Amino acid sequence: MKKDIQKNQNNLIDNIKEIIFSARKSVAINVNNELITAYWNIGRIIIENEKVNNIDNSSSRQIILELSKQLTDEIGKGFSRSNLFNMRKFYMEYPDVQTVSGQLTWSHICELLTD
Repeated sequence: MKKDIQKNQNNLIDNIKEIIFSARKSVAINVNNELITAYWNIGRIIIENEKVNNIDNSSSRQIILELSKQLTDEIGKGFSRSNLFNMRKFYMEYPDVQTVSGQLTWSHICELLTD
């Protein structure tokens, strides 16, 4: 009888662990997708700002440097100059974010963007 209780307890634990691990995986995937979409949109608004204001490459670089400083001060990590340039390039090279958002992490995308 005691073996049956222990086996039942082990099954219960295994089922609960499976639910937790599945939920954690789902959360990680959703966070990744949301970050990639956000980064793509940041790249989009940078490019749109350049077009609307007829900004040249030199001025664009300066704007991105200032954006990096201000966003890092106000929001925190993740908005380095190189990361903002990657977001800009990401939008330019992948006009349809849906083609990559569910399949790659931001690190993988940055590797693809490397010249």
